Amino acid sequence: MTEKKKVLAICGSTKKASLNLSLINALAEITKEQIHTEIFTGTCSLPHFNPELDNDTPPQAVVDFRNQLNEADGVLICTPEYAMGVPGTLKNAIDWTVSSAEFYRKPVALITASTLGHKGHQALMETLKIIGSNITDDTHLVISAIKTKVTYDNKIIDTETYSSVTKLMNAFEALLNNDRKLNII
Repeated sequence: MTEKKKVLAICGSTKKASLNLSLINALAEITKEQIHTEIFTGTCSLPHFNPELDNDTPPQAVVDFRNQLNEADGVLICTPEYAMGVPGTLKNAIDWTVSSAEFYRKPVALITASTLGHKGHQALMETLKIIGSNITDDTHLVISAIKTKVTYDNKIIDTETYSSVTKLMNAFEALLNNDRKLNII
């Protein structure tokens, strides 16, 4: 039996009751036999990115975040779209990794689950591409009208959404297991 891959899941929402967090929990349950999912809950504790602080001794919260990313085999990001863009705390967290390159060649799955989501998704895809994430055509997805598809008790209630996220997670697992060549899009 193959050892489970370790995935760090990052929720782009800062709300305690978040449908994106519910989606992460649902995906963790669906894939629990193949993937060990740890949820990063510290996006709000990261200081505002400042290049002057990004030196040999960055803030401890940044060190801890980078360590969690380095220990993970891959990263799952589930995020809403805020004001047609990327939530500020999520973008800030990713900015702290630019110089240290934790995302470089790291398998990434991105789900933007929101009312609409397309513009925020595209903006985040551009960021993930420029930092060299290993994200493929099959490991990113937009789920619009999320309130009609996922419940706050971690259930995916829309069959098409369930099928789409299952397909995405299968592709992500293959990427984690190096079953697919590096295909940065």
